Amino acid sequence: MQTKAVAIPDSLRQLYPFASNTLTLKDGEKLHYLDEGKGDEAVLMVHGNPTWSFYYRNLIKNLRDHFRCIVPDHIGCGLSSKPQKYQYRLAQHIDNLSQLLETLSLKKIHLVLHDWGGAIGMGAAQSISNKIGSIIILNTAAFRSTHIPARISLCRTPFLGSLIIRGMNGFARPAITMAMAQRKLSAEEKVGFLFPYNNWKNRVAIDAFVKDIPLKANHPSYETLQKIETNLGLFLENPMLIEWGGEDFCFDHTFRTQWQMFFPQAKTTIHPDAGHYVLEDAPDVIPNIRNFLVS
Repeated sequence: MQTKAVAIPDSLRQLYPFASNTLTLKDGEKLHYLDEGKGDEAVLMVHGNPTWSFYYRNLIKNLRDHFRCIVPDHIGCGLSSKPQKYQYRLAQHIDNLSQLLETLSLKKIHLVLHDWGGAIGMGAAQSISNKIGSIIILNTAAFRSTHIPARISLCRTPFLGSLIIRGMNGFARPAITMAMAQRKLSAEEKVGFLFPYNNWKNRVAIDAFVKDIPLKANHPSYETLQKIETNLGLFLENPMLIEWGGEDFCFDHTFRTQWQMFFPQAKTTIHPDAGHYVLEDAPDVIPNIRNFLVS
C-alpha cells in the first residue's frame, strides 16, 4: 500500500517555483526530483530527515544559471511516493539515488550534503568517484558514531517512537524551531517544510530514518555505513567546503572535527550562532557555496 505523491500547493509556488520531475524506480516507486539549469555539469543536493528538496530552494535559485541543479526527494519524503511497507534503509536510499544518476548522463557532479544526505550522497558517489567534483558538507555525517541526542534516542523507542513521530508529528514539527538558532522561519517557510508530512502515513520515512541510525554493529545499516566510511579516502583530492552551524543540537562539533580529520584539505567556515538547518540560518552559506563552486 502506498499514498499518492503530494502535490505542491499554489501558496508555496513563490518559494518553490520549480517544475517537478518523476523517475519510476525499478521497484515501481516514484522518485520526485528537481532538474533546474542546463548542461552535463551538475550540483547534486541531497537532503536529510525531516526535510525535502524545499530545503535547497534558495541555493538552486543562486546556482541554476551556472550549473544544472539536481535535487531529489528520497522515497517517503517530499513529493516522492510514500509506501507504507518499504525497505527504508540506507542501502536502499543509496540505490535509489544511483538509479536517478544513471538516467541523467552527467559528466561531472558536485555534491551538497546535509543530515542523512551525507551518508546517502557519499554512498552513491563512491561507485562514480571519477565523476565527482567539489563536495560541500552541511552539518552531516558519512561515518560511524555512537553520539545521539536523548530526544532523538527517545524517538527510536519501539511503539512510543512511532507514536511521537507519526502520530504527534513530534519530529518534523519541533525541527522547524529546534533546527534554527539565529532566526525564525517565516510562516510560509514553516508550511513548506511541513506540508508533505501532514498525516500518519506521510510521516512513514521520518520514523524510518530515525530507526535506521546504525549505532551498533548488529544494526542492519551498520555495514553499509562502515563501507562508506572506509571508502571516504576516494575523495581526498576533491575540493571540499565545510559550512557548519555551531548551534546544532544533533550534528555537533564532534562531527565537524571528524570531517576535518578525514579531509584536512577542506576549507571550513563555522557559523557559531547557526543551527542544524544551517542553509536557512546562516546568511553567508549560500554566497560561500556559490563562490566556492563558481570561482
